[in-house]
Amino acid sequence: MKKYEYVNVHMGGFFDAEQEEHRKIIDEYAAKGYRYAGWVPVYIDMNGKMKDIDLIFEIDC
Repeated sequence: MKKYEYVNVHMGGFFDAEQEEHRKIIDEYAAKGYRYAGWVPVYIDMNGKMKDIDLIFEIDC
């Protein structure tokens, strides 16, 4: 059986391409034994730009 954790990351701001918060979160969860499983968009603005995503991590129970 697997356990899943979801971590919300805000993608807003002018310099979105330079954002590196997601890398720190992935490294943090890997150090805890979790595997990165993917991501899903949580909030998309009226212009079609993703503002929030959830990173998904899994670990064996």
